[in-house]
Amino acid sequence: MHDLERNMKDGSVTLNGYYPGVIGEIVKLHGSYYHEHWDFDITFEVEVAMELAEFMHRFDDDRDGFWAATSDGRFLGSLSLDGSTAQDEGARLRWFIVDPGAQGLGVGTQLMETALSFARAKKYEQIYLWTFEGLTSARKIYDRFGFEVIHQEWMVEWGRELLQQKLMLAK
Repeated sequence: MHDLERNMKDGSVTLNGYYPGVIGEIVKLHGSYYHEHWDFDITFEVEVAMELAEFMHRFDDDRDGFWAATSDGRFLGSLSLDGSTAQDEGARLRWFIVDPGAQGLGVGTQLMETALSFARAKKYEQIYLWTFEGLTSARKIYDRFGFEVIHQEWMVEWGRELLQQKLMLAK
């Protein structure tokens, strides 16, 4: 049994808010994961960095949520909820990622449960996210929590052709 699996069984994965360096960890994991597994070009990592920095700059505890999963000081993944558009188009889930070494251990489920609990407490009526076809592990979590595809279209983005999908949490 790996240390991370042992820690998961012991419940030693914690969800943190912001801490110094976590923005860089999220950008790094997105950049390396999507380059390695999807051959995304530099524009993806730059977009993640710019949009995450902008979100954190305007972050409002009363409206937005931000969670970073860690175990023994190791960054495992993240998820954010942007409530700035909640009144118009819904609150938006963003930057959901789990380190490949922690996938399948419940980290993603823990992040999603926490974010959706936060959204319910804020009484957000609609919650949506953008993704693309092929992210099987994430899609299993989205399906389990009741998200449904409401729009999809082929796009060329980040150096690839992708079937982009907008998912909405079913009521």
